[in-house]
This record gives sequence, structure tokens and C-alpha cells, in this order.
Amino acid sequence: MRSELRTQRRWLYSGVFSALVWTGCRIAVPLLAAAAIDQGILKDDGHKIFIYASLIAGVGIFQALGTGLRRYTAFRIAYRIETDLRERLFAHLQRLHFAFHDRSQTGQLMARANSDIQQVNLLMVLFPLSVASVFLFIGVAVVMVQSSVLLTVFSLGALPLLSFGAARFSQRLHPVSLALQQELGDLSGVVEETVAGVRVVKGFGTEQRQTAQLEHEADQVLHEALAGARLRANFLPVVDFLPAFALVVILGYGGHLVLTGKLQIGDLVAFNTYILFLLFPLRMAGMQIAQAARSSAAAGRIDELLATDSLVADPPHPTTLPTDGHGAVQFEGVRFAYGSGTPVLDGLDLVIPAGEAVALVGATASGKTTVARLLPRFYDVDAGVVRLDGVDIRQLKLRDLRRAIGIVFEDTFLFTDTVAENIAFAEPDASMDSVRNAARLAGADEFVDALPEGYDTLIGEHGYSLSGGQRQRIAIARAVLADPRVLILDDATSSVDPTKEHEIRAALREVMRDRTTVIIAHRAATIALADRVVLLDQGRAIAEGTHEELLASSERYREILAQSAAVAPVAGSSDQ
Repeated sequence: MRSELRTQRRWLYSGVFSALVWTGCRIAVPLLAAAAIDQGILKDDGHKIFIYASLIAGVGIFQALGTGLRRYTAFRIAYRIETDLRERLFAHLQRLHFAFHDRSQTGQLMARANSDIQQVNLLMVLFPLSVASVFLFIGVAVVMVQSSVLLTVFSLGALPLLSFGAARFSQRLHPVSLALQQELGDLSGVVEETVAGVRVVKGFGTEQRQTAQLEHEADQVLHEALAGARLRANFLPVVDFLPAFALVVILGYGGHLVLTGKLQIGDLVAFNTYILFLLFPLRMAGMQIAQAARSSAAAGRIDELLATDSLVADPPHPTTLPTDGHGAVQFEGVRFAYGSGTPVLDGLDLVIPAGEAVALVGATASGKTTVARLLPRFYDVDAGVVRLDGVDIRQLKLRDLRRAIGIVFEDTFLFTDTVAENIAFAEPDASMDSVRNAARLAGADEFVDALPEGYDTLIGEHGYSLSGGQRQRIAIARAVLADPRVLILDDATSSVDPTKEHEIRAALREVMRDRTTVIIAHRAATIALADRVVLLDQGRAIAEGTHEELLASSERYREILAQSAAVAPVAGSSDQ
């Protein structure tokens, strides 16, 4: 937060200056009015009345200008900080490692990027206004003391009690505000999961269950919001009562001073006006305390996120991949576990020469997908080393490493954009010819040309307007457009109907030619695309050879293929 405020120093100074102008003008008006009463009205001097009236009008113009600048400054600072903070938070979320996102709820992250930042925005809006309130309070107090010290003490004597009550109010409101922001995050999580998983919800007919869950979270938000409202309802009436009490004192004791000739009637009128002026800063103080409690809770949640360091980051002194490299991959004694769990890979040794296609086969939790995640450095190994073209991948910039690796995930994700933009996602400046060539290599050109607007056809969210096979081919085209050194196919045909799988395999053969390829596969037909098969078990490579060689020599390999064949019809059922 401090860094964002530092970037707005000039506007903060402008806000303070405009607050000073506004305060000076506001304080001057009652003094001019008092002089007009004492020296003009009471002495029946029309000329002086005109002079003071003209001065009040001139001061009013400057006060209006100060008000306009003060409010514009307040909103400009708030919106600028909100924008900078949102951009900074979004960039940081993208930098954070996969393990962070594995354990983080999307709804909570969305809440911090939206409602929490909005709460900070509200505090920033009130900041210049609060500065003006402080100046006004100090200025009023100084002027009142000069007129009558004793009357000022009587009028403002309750302020220490108010300060004590404000401190108590803030302490009690902060935990309630923090709980409210947390509950808003949980509510966002329910909405996000329900919308993203609406097909599952409808498929199982569980709309009422999700509605009940939403009602529960909404009730929790209501409970915390009402708790905060009760605290405000107990404190703010005291703030409103103080000026009224001060007016009673002024009319009583101040009237006595006027009757005894110790105070002019104009000064008494000014005192009354100043007490009414204090109503604004006192109310602003109450609002600021309440908003500060909620904004502090929100800012704490944002700072907690921004303070989270990425466990996978660029090295201090990165190296580069050799220009003559062609994608040779090497795993040396690799050990890895997710969090504090049991190691998924335990002493894995694997060498993939450049240009070779290797299929990784194994039972569930044998480490196949983990290998695919470690190579682009989604996670860092616990022990051992992973090399690409002889270079430890931890010595490379993440961007350079990941641009050298193309990935087709098992769960195909397409963005709400055109077909062309989805294919060119990693290469936004790619020419249309390059996009068409990538689509041709992926076997997607024919069905794309048949779409209503061809490559300019807008794909719906997640690409659900296309079939599973079509989504998969666009994903393949997206992966190969950048011409990566290494292509990772993470169970890339699992969501495709077996009757159409041959189309995907034909496309894969084309894009795999002379390219290092790591295939995570269960189906024998997909495994057959590989030059070599590596059997993983308990985090190690226990056998390798061609598909036919392992069928003949490894009973474990035959068991795994038999299990995969038994579930293959279910896995392929999602294609339209």
C-alpha cells in the first residue's frame, strides 16, 4: 500500500493544499459574518455590511474551488491506487507457483482482487476528505479559544470521552470486518464453483444443494454485516449528540457572557456556527474509523497475498539454452513430493535424446503427470536435477524455458475468443498463415473452415461449443504454433471418442515428427505413437523398450494396459 501511495505524492500534496484552502475559507466565513453583525448590523452601517457580504461571496468562490479540487483529488487518488493495486495483484497471482494455486480457493482470490480492493478504494476516497476534517477541527478550535477559552473547554470537554469511545469502537469493529471480508470470499467461492461447474450441477440435479450452500454463506455474510451495523449504531449516535450538547452549553454560558458584556453577539453566532461545522468532521471521523476497520482488514488480506513469495522463480543470474539444442531431456536422481506427502518420484533417472518420442506408462499415482509438470518447472524437484539440452532448468528464465516446451493438457482449456486467437495464444503476433499451418498440422483446418466464421468464429467459455476432439485439435495447434523444442502430450486423447481417436493420432504423428515428445498415455493406440515406452512404478523407471518388447517381457506392463482398456470406453464418452 505504501508504494502505491508514494506514486501519488503530487496528488496527495494537491489534496492537502485544497483541504487547507477549503478549511481557511470555511473558517473565515463565520468570522466575516460575526464582523458584519457586530460592526454593520448592530451599528447600522450599510457600507460595512456590503463590504463583509462581498468578502463572504469572494471567500465562497475560493471555498467552492477548494471543494471541487479536494473531491477530484480524493477520487483520482483512490481510483489510481485501485487500478495499480489490481494490476499488481493480478501480475503477482500469475507469478505464484502452482502449489499455491493448488491449495487456494478461486473465490477467495477473486474476492481479494475485487471486494477487498474496493474497500481500500473507499478508504482512499475518504483520506483527503478526512485531512480537510482534521484541519477544520484544528482551525475551529484555535478560533474558538481566541474568543473564549472557558466557553471552548465547556463546549468541547466531551471530546476525550469521544476519543476513548472511538478507540474502543475501532478495536471491536476490526475483527468483525475481517470476518466479513472472509465470508464474502467464501460466498464468491460458492458462486464461482457453481457457475464453473454448472454442467456437473445440472447433470446430477443438485441445484437445490448449491442453492442451500449459497444461502448458508449469504446468511454468514448477513450475520457479520449486522454485527458491524450494531457496533456502528451504538457509536455514531454519540458522535451526533456531541454537537447538540455543545450548542446547549454555548447558548447557556455563551448567552450569559453576552449579557454581561464579556462576549459580543457576533462571536456567539460564530461559536454556534463552528459547533455546527464540527458536526461534519465528527461524523467523518466516525465514518473513517468504521471504514478504516474494514479497509484495514481488506488491506491485510491483500498484503498477505502480495507478501507470498513464489517458490518457483527466475534465478538471479539466468543462463540461456544452447542455440544448437533440439530438446534433449534428462532426469537425474529426481525426487519429488507434493507438499509434505509421500514422494511421487523417488530417484527417477530418465534420458530422452533429442527428437525421440517417449511414452510414459504406469498405474495411477506412478508419477507420469508429475514428470510432465516438472519439465516446464511448474514445481521444483526436492532432489536431483532436470536438464534441457544439458542445462539445469532452474538456471533458465521461466519464460525462456516454457516457450521451449509446448503442452497439450488432458483437460483442454480454451478461452472465450476466436479460434485464431486461441491458436495464437502464446504467439499473439503470429501471422494468419502461421495460424493456418498450425491448424493444418493439428488436423483442425477442415472443421475450422466449416465453422460459421472460420478462424474468426468466437468460441464459448472453455470451448464447450466445440466437441472434445475439436477442442483437443485446437489445443494441439496452440502448442505447436511456437515450434517448441519439446512437446508434452498429457493424456491428450483421453477425452476423445475412440472412434475419432485415429484423427487425433494422425495429427499427432505430424506434429511429433523430428520433435522431442513426452507422451502421457493409457491407450495402447496412443502409446504406439512413441519410439520408446518407459514404465513407471513407485516413482521410478522399472522397464523400458518398444511397446511390443514390453508386452512380451513385462507382466506389470500388461496389467496396466489391461486396466486402461477396461476404463477406456468411459473416458471417451465426453466427445460430442
